[in-house]
Amino acid sequence: MSASSAFSDEKGGSSSEPEYGHDPASGGIFSSDYKRHDDLKEMLDSNKDSLKLEAMKRIVAMIARGKNASDLFPAVVKNVACKNIEVKKLVYVYLVRYAEEQQDLALLSISTFQRGLKDPNQLIRASALRVLSSIRVTIIVPIMMLAIKEAASDMSPYVRKTAAHAIPKLHSLDPEQKDQLIEVIEKLLADKTTLVAGSVVMAFEEVCPDRIDLIHKNYRKLCNLLIDVEEWGQVVIINMLTRYARTQFLNPNINESLLEESGEKAFYASDDEEEDEDKKAEAAALPKRKPYVMDPDHRLLLRNTKPLLQSRNAAVVMAVAQLYFHLAPKAEVGVIAKALVRLMRSHSEVQYVVLQNVATMSIKRRGMFEPYLKSFYIRSTDPTQIKILKLEVLTNLANETNISTILREFQTYIKSMDKDFVAASIQAIGRCATNIGEVRDTCLNGLVQLLSNRDELVVAESVVVIKKLLQMQPEQHSDIIKHMAKLIDNIQVPMARASILWLIGEYCEHVPKISPDVLRKMAKTFTNEEDIVKLQIINLAAKLYLTNSKQTKLLTQYVLNLAKYDQNYDIRDRARFIRQLIVPTDKSGALNKYAKKLFLALKPAPVLESPFKDRDHFQLGSLSHLLNAKAAGYQELPDWPESAPDPSVRNVEVIRLLERVTTLTSIPDWSKCTSRKDRKEKKAEKPFYSDSEGESGPTESADSESDSGSRSESASGSDESGSGSESEESGEETESEEEEEDEVEEKKKKKRLDKTKAKKPVEESAESEQSSGAEDRKRGRKAGKNQKSASESESESESSESEESSEEESGEESESDTDIRKKKTPVSKQPPKQSKKESKKETQEMSLLDLDDFEPAPTSAPVTPSNFLSSSLVSDLEGLSLTDTILAPTTIAPSGSIKMYELLHRITGEGLAVEYCFSRQPFSPDPNMVAVQIQFTNNTNSETKNLHIEEPKLQSGMRIREFSEIEVLAAGDSVTVVMGIDFCDSTQAANFQLCTHTRKFFVTIQPPVGELMTPAFLTENDFKKEQGKLMGMNEISEKLSLGEKCVNEHVIVERVTATANLSRVPCGSDKECRFAGKTVSSGCLVLVTVATKEGGGAQLTVNCEKMVIGTMLVKDILQALSQ
Repeated sequence: MSASSAFSDEKGGSSSEPEYGHDPASGGIFSSDYKRHDDLKEMLDSNKDSLKLEAMKRIVAMIARGKNASDLFPAVVKNVACKNIEVKKLVYVYLVRYAEEQQDLALLSISTFQRGLKDPNQLIRASALRVLSSIRVTIIVPIMMLAIKEAASDMSPYVRKTAAHAIPKLHSLDPEQKDQLIEVIEKLLADKTTLVAGSVVMAFEEVCPDRIDLIHKNYRKLCNLLIDVEEWGQVVIINMLTRYARTQFLNPNINESLLEESGEKAFYASDDEEEDEDKKAEAAALPKRKPYVMDPDHRLLLRNTKPLLQSRNAAVVMAVAQLYFHLAPKAEVGVIAKALVRLMRSHSEVQYVVLQNVATMSIKRRGMFEPYLKSFYIRSTDPTQIKILKLEVLTNLANETNISTILREFQTYIKSMDKDFVAASIQAIGRCATNIGEVRDTCLNGLVQLLSNRDELVVAESVVVIKKLLQMQPEQHSDIIKHMAKLIDNIQVPMARASILWLIGEYCEHVPKISPDVLRKMAKTFTNEEDIVKLQIINLAAKLYLTNSKQTKLLTQYVLNLAKYDQNYDIRDRARFIRQLIVPTDKSGALNKYAKKLFLALKPAPVLESPFKDRDHFQLGSLSHLLNAKAAGYQELPDWPESAPDPSVRNVEVIRLLERVTTLTSIPDWSKCTSRKDRKEKKAEKPFYSDSEGESGPTESADSESDSGSRSESASGSDESGSGSESEESGEETESEEEEEDEVEEKKKKKRLDKTKAKKPVEESAESEQSSGAEDRKRGRKAGKNQKSASESESESESSESEESSEEESGEESESDTDIRKKKTPVSKQPPKQSKKESKKETQEMSLLDLDDFEPAPTSAPVTPSNFLSSSLVSDLEGLSLTDTILAPTTIAPSGSIKMYELLHRITGEGLAVEYCFSRQPFSPDPNMVAVQIQFTNNTNSETKNLHIEEPKLQSGMRIREFSEIEVLAAGDSVTVVMGIDFCDSTQAANFQLCTHTRKFFVTIQPPVGELMTPAFLTENDFKKEQGKLMGMNEISEKLSLGEKCVNEHVIVERVTATANLSRVPCGSDKECRFAGKTVSSGCLVLVTVATKEGGGAQLTVNCEKMVIGTMLVKDILQALSQ
């Protein structure tokens, strides 16, 4: 059916048509699968954009509902080049979801994604990069790397943000790219936009969290931007700054902690007398230590995060709370309590996380939460885990003043229907009793009353807690022990029975008449008891035998005999051990004398501690703290440094910037107002962040003054800039923008000293403002109606200037980067116009497939080795001599078995003969490349100079790593070099030009399929296991007749390994030879089996995921074995 007949209306199918796209099972039980998405496929193939858009909307809706739409991939991917932007966006959304599953099909449209990266629409550029980074194939790593680098300097902050998101994806795919990714992160960290800040810090945390030096220069900017970053960005930045601050600032509580140890200071000391005492104590305890003065940057962080305690996002509030807990002075930590209590009104999941952290905080900072005690009272609607955490907090907050209120609260909790909660309440009463001596008796009496409760669980838990409390003062409480002995008949919970028996045994001397009777009763029921109770019965018998053997001797023997034949071996072992220990015999050793000391030794009373006691060594708010175990990816919270690191690393120079901006922008005299001069004087006399650096304490007046100061400064800055299109927000950030421009200008000025001395000042100022120009222009259009026309005309002129400058800049920067790295040849000076034209031309021609050269050099310049070596390789080889004498020993001399191929005949090469072979050695600079050994022979009478490679023409995804230039090859001499080529697991040829100082020769290297592999060493079992995975379409099998010379196994092995770079796999059978290898580029396994048969026949089997390679390899091995 045609698209026009099936879909008469523009918006989609008629209601009578069945919609296969909505539900896989639509069309009844017996519907055939091949018709499932026919309507959608037809819509996608139609010529009307409206039908395509409707189809894409339905497909995206299917994905949103969790339906599988992967079989539509070929139909969708065809529309990736659609000109309609709405369709294109939805196609990209689909591809992000399925690119990882259908990698081969996604790779086919990679050129479209590359074009998408240059699209004028920022959303398309970002989506293209997102799809590209979702295709997780190592072949396209260089393309992704280049795309990320380009996107990192994009005009749109949204595209730069997407580049930051792509960095961790690329790092997880290929960790070897870490160094290049760190350069991109460093560049993005200097970004001034709030949209990028959170994403780049996330990338920093994933890729290089230990590189704190990258944060120094951006620390103050991040602190100031924090309030405007999106919520999840705020969480990431705050957690990172917490770790940063712990390494860069001193512990603000170091003096107070020492004073606390001497017992001089109360938690919240407010009286003048106490403050005087504190000062005296400090002077006495710390004669050598300097008084603590908080670093202004430390204060800046605390002040800028404080307003975020009012955030609507619970994660942000939690992040600020943990920052204050870990970094703030004790007197200031109290501000977080109110914010955390506010979060307690949120969902139960949020409450659970918050209470976990409050429980940890309340152990060390009890006074902080005391005013909010009633907020932790338990509601009947709370889930059990929330109730138990609130109990934990209430127990931690209990002290002499509020204990009566808390115990009254606990009494009501015991009547609850929730058994686990009741047990936890009784344990909480026990902990209060151990921590506060004054209420111990009250608690004990209360718990004894609970022994008459109807609920057995309450009684059992009370017995266990009473047992722990009685260990503290057993002499005073013999009545309670007697009372508990009477309960032994009624209580059935094994733990409670065991606790009573332990108490009676331990303090049998306090109840001498009752204890033998309890043993008699227990001996009767011994066989029916639980194991834990049986063990305590044996212990009780042993203790009574040692203290009252007259009455209990026979009972003890009876119990030990019963235990001797028990089913549980623990009980049998315990019975044997105790019999030998307490019953004296001829064989019993020296331990028999000490039996009484062993059994009736004084035991220390148990300390009832909070389970949250030692959890604060994990960073609060982290998953590791929640689980109380180190989670994957957790970064340890560093200890405070003993001496403060140098604070000047965070300083950013500003004064020279102002002077340079004045000269560059050449502002006319009439526009220089007095406020400009005043501001300049202010700048000269105080550092960059005036509001933070001069402060010594957190006073409100200082804050307000500095805020107003910064506002006035920003106002004057925006007036002076001469454009009516800057909003208040950009005005407030002028300082940080100028700081960035200073660095950018400094670098560019150094780079362009040789090339562009005659550059116009207006152009340079346009370049310096290009990164923030786009945002300022957008804001400027909304600034005010009366200035609208002026701002529009200004922004248009700005945009044209910045486009030219950015185009010019990208070319010049890439040139200058290589120039800086070059140490051999001086840069030829060129007039500015010429360089401008060339750089424009290069930026147009440079595509993402120029993988061999990340920074193209000018075509007219003389070619040197550094011109075509990538920057990373140049830096690796820097300082090494690149002569052939050094490289010669590392190359492998071609042996008789390695086949040599002719690259350039001596007649064609005018006396220069070039041969190459595949050395089968790993190529050390890049293990995914095939090492190609090239031998140059000069057959002329004169020397040949400057041998190098130019203009490689490679298929998509292929890469080349050139050899370093051979400067001179004397007449009659030969030299051997090694180069690397990544053939992308294909036998397609690598074409390039071989150049001397006079001529250029077009040459081609085409690899045999066997040279695209590297040996893999497998055991026989591994081979069979992997072969089992590569069956069906991945297995190619052929019968063959062996050649006359293939008489034995040795010859077969020799021929197979000569054809392909494989290793022999051990095999139990004489009639079978096995070989294994993997492809150099992608690491796919290649398994070869040659099974010989009687009569000179054989069966050849190749298992390989890449069917093309498998087919070609079968052909080559067949040919080798048939000869």
